[in-house]
Amino acid sequence: MSLLRKIEVTTGVWWIEAPQAGVSVLCGCPADAVKHLMKRGLIVSTEMNGVPFETGPNAILLSDAMVQNGSFSNLAEFPVLQMLYRQGMILPDHPGNTGIKPMLIGSADQVRAQMQYIYRGNYGLVNEEEIVEAGETPERARELMRMKLRFAFGAIRHPGDLLDTLVVDNEPVEIRNGVTVRRMLFNVFEFSYQGQVAVVDLNLPPFETYESPYPLGFYRLRREYFAVIHSGEGDGWDINRPSMSSIVIFQGKVYLVDAGPNILYSLNALGIGVNEIEGIFHTHSHDDHFAGLTTLIRSDHKLKYYSTPLVRASVAKKVAALLSIEEAAFSDYFDVCPLVEGEWNAIDGLEVMPVFSPHPVETTIFHFRAMWEGGYRTYSHFADICRLSVLQSFVTDDPTSPGISQALYDKVAADYLTPADVKKIDVGGGMIHGDAYDFRDDMSGKIILAHTSQRNTRAQKAIGSSASFGTVDVLIPSNHDFIWPYAFEALDAYFPGIPRHQIRVLLNNPVVTFNPGTILVKERMPNDHIYLLLSGSVEMIPIEIEMRSVLSAGALIGELSGLFGTPASETYRAASFVQALAIPCSLYLEFVRYNNVFSGVSRLLEHREFLLRTALFGEVVSSKSLNRIAQAMDREAFIADTVIEPGPGRVAMLKSGSAGRFLGEHMFETLKPGDFFGEEVAIFDTPSLLRVRALEGCEVYLVPAEALRDIPSVRWKLFEASTKRTRAMVEAGEHARVLIKWHDEYSVGVQRIDSHHKRLFEIGNSVLDMMERKSSDAEVAETMGLLREYARFHFGEEEGLLIRYKYPDLSSHRSRHQRLLEQLTELQAAVAGGRGYNEAEVLTFLQEWIVGHTLAEDRKSAIYLNSKGVY
Repeated sequence: MSLLRKIEVTTGVWWIEAPQAGVSVLCGCPADAVKHLMKRGLIVSTEMNGVPFETGPNAILLSDAMVQNGSFSNLAEFPVLQMLYRQGMILPDHPGNTGIKPMLIGSADQVRAQMQYIYRGNYGLVNEEEIVEAGETPERARELMRMKLRFAFGAIRHPGDLLDTLVVDNEPVEIRNGVTVRRMLFNVFEFSYQGQVAVVDLNLPPFETYESPYPLGFYRLRREYFAVIHSGEGDGWDINRPSMSSIVIFQGKVYLVDAGPNILYSLNALGIGVNEIEGIFHTHSHDDHFAGLTTLIRSDHKLKYYSTPLVRASVAKKVAALLSIEEAAFSDYFDVCPLVEGEWNAIDGLEVMPVFSPHPVETTIFHFRAMWEGGYRTYSHFADICRLSVLQSFVTDDPTSPGISQALYDKVAADYLTPADVKKIDVGGGMIHGDAYDFRDDMSGKIILAHTSQRNTRAQKAIGSSASFGTVDVLIPSNHDFIWPYAFEALDAYFPGIPRHQIRVLLNNPVVTFNPGTILVKERMPNDHIYLLLSGSVEMIPIEIEMRSVLSAGALIGELSGLFGTPASETYRAASFVQALAIPCSLYLEFVRYNNVFSGVSRLLEHREFLLRTALFGEVVSSKSLNRIAQAMDREAFIADTVIEPGPGRVAMLKSGSAGRFLGEHMFETLKPGDFFGEEVAIFDTPSLLRVRALEGCEVYLVPAEALRDIPSVRWKLFEASTKRTRAMVEAGEHARVLIKWHDEYSVGVQRIDSHHKRLFEIGNSVLDMMERKSSDAEVAETMGLLREYARFHFGEEEGLLIRYKYPDLSSHRSRHQRLLEQLTELQAAVAGGRGYNEAEVLTFLQEWIVGHTLAEDRKSAIYLNSKGVY
């Protein structure tokens, strides 16, 4: 009998089980991991002593990479909820409650990030101060916190009260009962139990994505004047349907209502490319409505993000916790458009009213309306409402105790019954979801029941309708095709300055539809037409290169081969229903010659072809954006063993040859054609500690950062690659102590700060030396105390300098100092308390502190001090 069982659940997700030890580990937890476990029979319903519950994992191994290929890799919220409640591990007197807590396993930073993300996922904003900071009055903040505390059974509890954690590094650490785990390589882990070994690799292959647990098929949809596409009626536990969401079409524009797991898969099934999306209306931050946010970043323009300030603050804090970034970075990827709660907000002719909805996290429901004959046509979206019987039990006359007032209950009950032409409501039941019976007297024209994994009961069927995936409710039909204005805008942007009557020459061609899986242009074959992609998604598949690019609306397909009359060098294949403007190649050639743009287009095409074949640009970037980048690129050559400096404000991309990233004489990474560097300085304003040196003769494209900053998909990939590089560098076993040895590259250019840093390095290395010598807990704790006190002194001196010279980012700099001191204090307390110490954990902390925080942030502040004459 195997003592250690390993099962591949789905791409990027594994199951490790040691039955005799009572250990079951979910390895990797992207969105919908629970549904995959259910589909594989690794979570099943059972019963003990008449109590029904589920089986499942009791530990989760987190990915070292927080994001992979554009999607969140660690979304443990629903797996944790499944363990706590559906397995009963937290429920009193439940057969699943054996006294063992669920466990999170992973690197120190990922465990820490997940704990904060779960904390924010449970509660959203956690005190009155945060609510006031988001724009509410102190009186409203008190009212909301009373309600939150009632949902939270009287107290906001940190996840540490509910979960165990285990930091894993290069040495084996015990999970439970003799089962151990260690990191072999970045994101590769080895489990061991009684001599048996199993290895799991959580790295996603290039261009692979996490899979959806359910099939959806393909749909061909018309862009109506005002319509609702039903794109999700299930919940976070429904293995056959996406979680509750909708798509609102208004005057041909596409708006999402919430972004659940596998949103790109849903959009593709509906024939909607991510570049076609105008914006998203967000109800709240629970994962089944939140997990698709990073997918929406995979666009070549900032999507508009519509929510009330309270919801946005809650969502931004959860994103910041999950990714260990500042909350302000949220606006780097979305065009934040605040909505006023309880009022009609005008959005290009569509009117939207967000209405407060009681929930553990900040939540609104939405009413949409558009003017039409006889008044308005209306759609209402009621995601994650609370059933009235639960709210009634919250009512209390005591304004100081957890609960709600009768007035608030009456308002919510009245808001629920606001009539609409079409109303979609959450009927998931339980404590925090809705009840169809609350809508028996609703006078809406059509009620749709959603957000449940259960079949509708006979009584529910008598109250509301159902709507399968892809169903459309047309509120105002369209009498013309909105695809044509979009086609004109795309061509006008692609050929700036060319007269409109000339653009209409190209527009006077048919819009054709391709079925999913149809080849538009085939490699090694000449193409008769160039296609302007107007809706849907198309895969670009080069046969000789292992890559996959996905093109969305605004891309020109087959332009290079069509313009020069040569066979295509790659295949273009419809990934969904696709609409495209079919322009004959002969007409296109005549057009560019007549308008004297042939030479300019030809020059840009070479650069564009290179960009499309890279991981950075080969996805959903429109031809308009690619042209802008290609036009701004310069090419330079470097001989072997020379340092490649991109220069201020530029990102470098390797066209040919190879290069290495070095700290002193230690090489951490080899770069090959298509790889990029310099993004730390150019995009994220974080000075780089590493130098790039040519290993052989190289050609490098240099791209101005201004051309990249406002393309969310590119910025996101730069962020993903940069954080993954830093993580891999810190965890590279063969370089374990290299990073915390002083290097000249660490100098920030301010003598006083440099001398402090050198002393911190000395004390930090002393702590590690004592650990290697197996010194006593008391001795190690004493030296860690010295490190903490010197760090406190250094931070105080540094902050004094920054105050004196009015450093603009002082508050965030000071908060980072505070977090580092708190972490160091926790580590010292663990050692001093006789709970033992983990050398690898301390080493990782010092590496992240010195490389990822102190030096990087201090170099930024030092540049400011240098500008004030301080050296």
